[in-house]
Amino acid sequence: MSQFGTSQPTLRQKLLHLNWELVLLIVLTASIGFAMLYSAANGSFDPWASRQFSRFCVGLAMMLVVALVDIRLWLRASYPIYAICLGLLAAVEIMGSIGMGAQRWLDLGFFQLQPSEVMKIAVILALARYFHGFDVDEAGRLRNLWIPVLIVVAPIALVLRQPDLGTAMVVAMVGGAMFWLGGARLWQFGVVAAGVAAAVPMAWQFLHAYQKQRIFTFLNPENDPLGSGYHILQSKIALGSGGMFGKGFLEGTQSHLNFLPEKQTDFIFTMLAEEFGLIGGVGLIALYGLLIAYGIFIAFRCRSQFARLLAMGLSVNFFLYVFINIAMVMGILPVVGVPLPLISYGGTAMLTVLIGFGLIMSCWLHRDMYINRRGGLA
Repeated sequence: MSQFGTSQPTLRQKLLHLNWELVLLIVLTASIGFAMLYSAANGSFDPWASRQFSRFCVGLAMMLVVALVDIRLWLRASYPIYAICLGLLAAVEIMGSIGMGAQRWLDLGFFQLQPSEVMKIAVILALARYFHGFDVDEAGRLRNLWIPVLIVVAPIALVLRQPDLGTAMVVAMVGGAMFWLGGARLWQFGVVAAGVAAAVPMAWQFLHAYQKQRIFTFLNPENDPLGSGYHILQSKIALGSGGMFGKGFLEGTQSHLNFLPEKQTDFIFTMLAEEFGLIGGVGLIALYGLLIAYGIFIAFRCRSQFARLLAMGLSVNFFLYVFINIAMVMGILPVVGVPLPLISYGGTAMLTVLIGFGLIMSCWLHRDMYINRRGGLA
């Protein structure tokens, strides 16, 4: 039974019960992104803001459609969606487009798809489906953890081939969070952490030269201020020059004099902080905090384990986007190319985030459903 009663809800009933406050927060956050992309182009909607707005409108429509779909359908479709995304990742190896030294995109003619971004959602869906119906004791047994380990390791191996170490690490962290939520034991995480630490010296020799350079730059960016350390040093200069209230919209010198690299994608938070200062940066982080809090609140309100795991996993994924990007431009983490969600220019990342929020809202609409192991009502 759901909040709609025993009868099948109509489209109108679903729309009335949709979490419109969450939709408003998403639109407000994305609007800040449009403004910053307008500023990045020196006061022009082209080439970034107009395209981003069009993608957002498409993504918003997709988000609402995803939200209105019965949560049981998403449970039943979880494994097929994962298999399709894994196939797309494999296809990148064969026919992927190369950009910025990496082979990460599939050219669909009208759209450049980055399957590794979509894979983050697919992994969460598959793990939520797998752990659904397990109690805590059952889920933590070693014999029940081999399949979810393969679910996480398979896409990581394919993403590392592109190569995309940053996305692979995000998939690993999201997978780890899902294991924790699903019921894995603390000692099991300790064993994995010890194994990873022991493997680091061996893994170092398999890193590409540019990946090693990123780590060296992270440790000492001043060592090559006009080369590998240029990006992060300019980012720190822009962050500091914004002060408390910023230099004003369209007035950021580091960004508009082209000292700040990739200002429309990876370093867009730096441009915002330069133009709107500490107040603007904290304001955006507060909006992100509200979006994450909504996702966690929805997860706690869901009766079914699948919906709880799905909403919580997607909230963790969104948090990782935000944390890694902001920590990266501040020099707390190495530069790994993770976009700032709803703000950075990029089609696949925008659509993936909005589809994720659509799934969270589907969990909200069907929060009172108690779903059995096979995906039917209990």
